[in-house]
Amino acid sequence: MPAEPTVTTVDTESAVQSLLSNISNLPISPPSLYLDLEGINLGRDGSLSIMQLHVSPKSQVYVIDVHILGASAFTTAGPNGQTLKSVLESTSIPKVFFDIRNDSDALFSHYQISVNCIQDLQLMELATRTFSRRYVNSLAKCIERDSTMTTAEKRDWRRIKDSTSRLYDPKQGGRCQVFNDRPILPDILRYCAQDVLVLPELWLYYNGRLTNFWQRKVTSATQDRIRESQSANYIGQGMHKAIGPWDFEVRTSRRPMQTYLWDLDEEDCGIDDYSFDGHFL
Repeated sequence: MPAEPTVTTVDTESAVQSLLSNISNLPISPPSLYLDLEGINLGRDGSLSIMQLHVSPKSQVYVIDVHILGASAFTTAGPNGQTLKSVLESTSIPKVFFDIRNDSDALFSHYQISVNCIQDLQLMELATRTFSRRYVNSLAKCIERDSTMTTAEKRDWRRIKDSTSRLYDPKQGGRCQVFNDRPILPDILRYCAQDVLVLPELWLYYNGRLTNFWQRKVTSATQDRIRESQSANYIGQGMHKAIGPWDFEVRTSRRPMQTYLWDLDEEDCGIDDYSFDGHFL
């Protein structure tokens, strides 16, 4: 993870235009764009506050203030006519997310954005396992197991995550609405940046271990997730989200169901990085 990335807050239309000029004609293999969303009850029944975009080749993180910009965050055009909506919907520009489901729901429900060309890291990790694929992992578990960060860097990543939870977790004296406080707090900016900065190395790790068979399975399952997130009966919160998509293993497995510890506080605030860090036997 880059030690000193440039983090830029995007809260004006001119700043959106500048961002768009900086992400044109980027490499697509490996992907250049890594994204995550934050909000209050993120999805159709909540709100979208922030979209963070890591432009890996430039070691640049953009924290896009959707709470302030509203629809103009996605409809403002850059010098070549491109918008963030057209980037997100492009079939030729790969975008990497960790669990696209609630992010897709929020973008589709509130801004009529139908994401395309998505690579879902959560599914990539699931596909590369040599043990049970019954349950998906959280980002924190993927970092713990597969990141090349040093022990000290992982500890610092966890510290930032835990300290930020005290800002938004009502049980720790926090407020879910902190993601809508302006100006954006420095701790929130660090939290947003670190979650996307770690994604490129995880993509390289998992992509290098995907067989052609499992690559096709991941692509199909990602498309299924997007279609599901846009459906009228999509439910964005709940234990069902822990179950992986390849249920043939569930039907044939004789292993007892493991106990998963969900971070329900994050789920209540709509932060789409739930943590059911169960122990796999």
